[in-house]
Amino acid sequence: MATVAESHSPFLPATFFFFFFFPRLLLGLLPVILFLLSRFLLLRNRRPSLHLPPGPKPWPILGNLLHVGSMPHVAFSQLSQAHGPLISLRLGAQLVVVASSPEAASEILKTHDHDLSGRSVPHVSFARDPELNRDSIAWATHCTDQWRSLRSLVRAELFTSKALDRHSEAREKQARDMARFLERRQVGEEVRVRDVAFAYMFNGLASAYVSRELVQLEGGGGDVERVSGIVREMMELYAAPNVSDLYPSLGGLDLLGLRKRTEECVAKLREVWDPLIISRRREVRTSDRPDGDGGRDFLDALLDVGFSDEAISYTFVEMLAAVSDSTSASTEWALAELLKNPKTITAARRELDGKFPRGHVIKESDLPDLPYLCACVKETLRLHPPAPLLLPRRAARDCHVMGYTVPEGAQVFVNVWAIGRDPRYWEDASSFKPERFIMAGGGGREHDVDYKGSNFEFLPFGSGRRMCSGMPMAIRMIQLAVATLVHGFEWSMPEGAAAAVEEMGMEERYGVTLLKLHPLVLIPTPRV
Repeated sequence: MATVAESHSPFLPATFFFFFFFPRLLLGLLPVILFLLSRFLLLRNRRPSLHLPPGPKPWPILGNLLHVGSMPHVAFSQLSQAHGPLISLRLGAQLVVVASSPEAASEILKTHDHDLSGRSVPHVSFARDPELNRDSIAWATHCTDQWRSLRSLVRAELFTSKALDRHSEAREKQARDMARFLERRQVGEEVRVRDVAFAYMFNGLASAYVSRELVQLEGGGGDVERVSGIVREMMELYAAPNVSDLYPSLGGLDLLGLRKRTEECVAKLREVWDPLIISRRREVRTSDRPDGDGGRDFLDALLDVGFSDEAISYTFVEMLAAVSDSTSASTEWALAELLKNPKTITAARRELDGKFPRGHVIKESDLPDLPYLCACVKETLRLHPPAPLLLPRRAARDCHVMGYTVPEGAQVFVNVWAIGRDPRYWEDASSFKPERFIMAGGGGREHDVDYKGSNFEFLPFGSGRRMCSGMPMAIRMIQLAVATLVHGFEWSMPEGAAAAVEEMGMEERYGVTLLKLHPLVLIPTPRV
């Protein structure tokens, strides 16, 4: 949800689309490659020998970039099978350490959480600005007192049980609007599931942030497609390779123009909410805002603590745009897995139909009575975590992990995608089996593996001080979306589709958010 931290504000550093962007990247590297080579030869004999985690031998200058390819989470998983659960690589000049087992994850996220809780900020990110970095939840370079205070504010205003319940009716309205939109489709009309889910997520979050809807599913001149398209482009730019991320000593360069393009995307997104921020500040100054807790939202809270308009706007980039992208992708994955595994969607509908009549509007308060459906969401996040490597941590100082040195300045990733598929912990690990989270004979109680980051074999939202603080809201919204889509509609492939719904491809598209390579385009039919 990642939201605001490891999972739901998931801007991974621009190092991992090397495979796709290699020709352009190489052209950008040519002017500096001789300079880098001379520095490499000069410094290699001065660098003290460190007992780094094992890994493939790097090439000069390029390092291990060619080992990574277009699917780094898969490549890292394969490399860990050859070299061990904790590996090291060089992506360009940047040292990277990757943990791919629950034991290694526990060492990084728990035992050495303090030493490894820094952030490496991508060079295309607005958080490179020191003032904006200070007010960032996801990208604050250090876990300062200011950062801790901000996380506490966010939790109190948005993610406590009281705060979640305060805005539940607004989120439920968005779920009803999503269902009505689907019901009004003409017979045989196709919908793109990710866009429908994006509108629900974006407006559901906006209800808590600014107390109003920000996009329209219909009648808005392609509003959802436009905003979601901007968000998607921005997220892809964050994942594209920038020379400055591969070679930190070249931090002032933007040879591929990625930073400029990212700034253009952010400027377009700010047009969606900046007028509201300006208007609200004017209301506060003139005492036109309603008194009492009932009229208060997250924007009011940020104004109260003295955030500038610019800092608020960039907070919304992290906590509204990025979170909507990852949670809508998770909803798409969940529906795809249920449709591809007919027994599971039949079981989910049996549970829903046994407790609620057809046409019943599912509410968040109904979700605890739907253990199988909630297990379906949990199983989806095991197989398809929103950010498969979490956000990159940075070693604030040298530390020793599993007998190896992780030097100061190293980027540190936790491969939660690989951990969620570890056959030592998960029987038939690659299969979609929601029942694994239901205790046998437990009367529908979910298995004792939760989202809170204490079970290191299951970390879709991370763990430790950098864990996603938005997890409680993200889970509620994904579960409500999936329940609404499954209970209210039958789903079929468009006419002329290459495969039946049970045979659809489940290939991944790596990036800031782990997407389905082929977007889910389906025909909804209301269940009557």
